[in-house]
Amino acid sequence: MSTVRVAALAYPVTAPKSLAAFARKVAGLVAEGAAGGAGLLVMPEYACMELAADFPGAGDVDAELRAVCAQRAELLSLFCELARRNRVWLLPGSMPWDEGGCVRNRAPLISPAGVVRFQDKSVMTRFESERWGVQGGAPPAVFETPWGLIGIAICYDSEFPNLVHAQALAGAKLILVPSCTDTLHGFNRVHFSARARALENQCFVVMAPTVGDAPGLATLDENHGFAGVFGPVDRGFPADGVLAAGAMNRPGWVFADLDFAALDHVRADGAVRNFLNWPTDPPAPQTCEAE
Repeated sequence: MSTVRVAALAYPVTAPKSLAAFARKVAGLVAEGAAGGAGLLVMPEYACMELAADFPGAGDVDAELRAVCAQRAELLSLFCELARRNRVWLLPGSMPWDEGGCVRNRAPLISPAGVVRFQDKSVMTRFESERWGVQGGAPPAVFETPWGLIGIAICYDSEFPNLVHAQALAGAKLILVPSCTDTLHGFNRVHFSARARALENQCFVVMAPTVGDAPGLATLDENHGFAGVFGPVDRGFPADGVLAAGAMNRPGWVFADLDFAALDHVRADGAVRNFLNWPTDPPAPQTCEAE
């Protein structure tokens, strides 16, 4: 299979008052994405943190983390059921995952059969490491799908070219970037990085952010961004590399049809060959003395 329709969600953050309310909301969103014909749905980093609104500790960052970590089994079961019910590949964002007191930022990739594989975030933001104590997990991996290998770069990880390039070298031609940012600075770092990763690796990148405000939550109180799908900046693709993009801070799905044969063609015979020309051993810069 050389083509797939992908859907990226700008997730509307609210404050659901129960796990059942959260489940109904997410079920409706996934059904909407599947109804748009997508075979792969991508949701944002930490979207499930809004579930903390149902707990007495809402408004305290540590209490919110503990509350959502305690719900991981129920959340994973919900996401697996939605993937099976809608017959889609689903990346339901990432979730805090506590194992023996060590918390990771972990993204499950779920097949239509409900089979789960995980990607951990490698590089923590200052908030994650200094405030929450979240630690980096397993290194970047690639995942088999019907249309080929894909990779996942959770938010801040997308800002490090070597992490995504390692996935591209391992065969990934599609990178999923679930994100959660509370400032336009943070969103634009991820946005610009996603487009740069698509350019330099001549691959597809799908970006899904959280959007909207939930003042009663400490973790997801303010969220900015738009969903987007990006590709190479070369002939056969849009001149700016943007395959699809939503409006800033407007929730909803954006869809794009990805043609991996076109990607192979541009890698082999594009105007440039960014992926093939990647320096494997760049020279050390020399210092030129002023005259």
